[in-house]
Amino acid sequence: MTHNFSSLFTQWDVPPLITFLLFLTALIYVRGWIRIRRTRPLQFPASRLACFLGGIVALFVAVASPLDTFSESLLIMHMAQHYVFLSIAPPLILFGAPVVPLLRGLPSWFLRPILGPLFRSPAIRGIGRFLIRPQVAWLAMNLSFVAWHIPRAYEFALSSESWHNFEHFCFFSTSLLFWWPIIEPWPSRPSHARWIIVPYLVLADFVNTGISAFLCFSGRLLYPSYGEIPRPFGFSALNDQIAAGAFMWVLGSIVFLIPAVLITAQLLSSPPRRSLHAAELHKVAL
Repeated sequence: MTHNFSSLFTQWDVPPLITFLLFLTALIYVRGWIRIRRTRPLQFPASRLACFLGGIVALFVAVASPLDTFSESLLIMHMAQHYVFLSIAPPLILFGAPVVPLLRGLPSWFLRPILGPLFRSPAIRGIGRFLIRPQVAWLAMNLSFVAWHIPRAYEFALSSESWHNFEHFCFFSTSLLFWWPIIEPWPSRPSHARWIIVPYLVLADFVNTGISAFLCFSGRLLYPSYGEIPRPFGFSALNDQIAAGAFMWVLGSIVFLIPAVLITAQLLSSPPRRSLHAAELHKVAL
């Protein structure tokens, strides 16, 4: 099959079930956002709505656009698809503070008798708090990231559509956990010192750099499936692998290091809590 470069933008393959679920999730969020905005307009501005819907659109692009169509023939497209699951959709969705709008958007006949008991369960709440601990969230995302890029695991995912979808689910779900301690979406409360997020992000960048460098400098084709199929656009499999590694390296580092720099600047510019406390004691003494 021959391809021209316009195919990179025109060959969409829309999956009906996933598209319906994404649309339904967006509809539930919009309904809940409208309801909660009546009482908390300052906490739920239009920017939160835009972020959440942007995350849903990003997921749709990842599963329906040429990123998915060419993912089995171009490694760089597959890595770009993974980038959406790992670094674009999860933070956008969390910036939308999705928990309360999604709950408020659900019909009461479903929320109260089914989800209500689950959310009131101490065991379920304890599991939720455990999963968003920085050390747990960091390990979950990075172990998933490394494991699925091992050649045998990667080839296994390519051999089965079901396992391929499961791989994407792993990336997206563990990335939601990873970005949660960074963004701390309302109404969650921080359970850790803010400075911990700086090494949290930097160490994640080390992992990404290691995988990216391995793809760039291994000098051999790590995923044989890409060498056994007709190559679109005359792009050799090895050059495709190098380009994919470079893509991961540059954009992956950007998404980790920019927040680390911003948080560092925020911490350095914030007045020390200890000094504020001392000032209050001085006022009381006077």
